[in-house]
Amino acid sequence: MSTTGLPAIEIHDWAHAAPYATPLRTQVFVREQRVPLEIELDAFDVVSRHALAFGPDGRVVGTGRLLPDGHIGRMAVDAGWRGRGVGGAVLEALVAEAVRRGFERVVLNAQVPALGFYRRHGFVEEGEPFVEAGILHRAMWRAIGPMEGKHG
Repeated sequence: MSTTGLPAIEIHDWAHAAPYATPLRTQVFVREQRVPLEIELDAFDVVSRHALAFGPDGRVVGTGRLLPDGHIGRMAVDAGWRGRGVGGAVLEALVAEAVRRGFERVVLNAQVPALGFYRRHGFVEEGEPFVEAGILHRAMWRAIGPMEGKHG
């Protein structure tokens, strides 16, 4: 645990992250949201950077990934940790990783019920709603580099 009361966030490649992130993603996406396992775990995991939020017992309570093209995805928080800032900490850790990698903006596909969460973190909707994995989403973006504040 960090001194803020939030779990410590670490960034790893998939070889290290897989045994930690897979159980949480399976619980949230496959069991809770009924996303088929074969589309939940995909070829993008291997080429992405993964944020892991570790609870005081060493268990992962939050995760997300940053793809090589600046897309953030697979944001998941354990049900018992939701509403406690874990998702925001994971998201900001992924944004910080994108900054370190030189991106000028990050993008994501937000589930419609989570739009407010992403707006609070500076993301803006773009385009029309669409269905992905049977769930309604909106594309969103956030400037993080030299173009910050400009739509591009």
